[in-house]
Amino acid sequence: MQTVSALKQRITDDMKAAMKSGDKARLGVIRLILAAVKQVEVDERIELDDERLLSLLDKMVKQRRDSISQYESAGRTELAEQEKFEIGIIQDYLPQQLTEEEIAALIDEALAATGAASMKDMGKLMGWLKPKLQGRADMGAVSASIKQKLAG
Repeated sequence: MQTVSALKQRITDDMKAAMKSGDKARLGVIRLILAAVKQVEVDERIELDDERLLSLLDKMVKQRRDSISQYESAGRTELAEQEKFEIGIIQDYLPQQLTEEEIAALIDEALAATGAASMKDMGKLMGWLKPKLQGRADMGAVSASIKQKLAG
């Protein structure tokens, strides 16, 4: 029998706490997270470990950021606010977000470690950075910073 990942157990415990406290908004988001986890586990016939779970949570945040920009451009601020609320709950389960300075330092370290010098090295750089940044930074913003450094 496999053990449940620590993060998944924490999410399940938080769901129970939200049910007991009657926090319907938080409960709804936690249920969305657990449904996404269950979907992957059933589809792939696996038990998610913490690393895969962080990757899934990161993806959920990215989807919500995309939705926010679409809702705001369509003037649907109430829907954008709901997405922002959901991001806040999901980020509770992600590691502490890195500052722009920490991200810049990691990019510089990656450039030195990989010897990257041009846009052709972008994949090598992202491969080096992704494990260190997963769930701790917006990878789209990181990618943009790398492009800027490689171009400049």
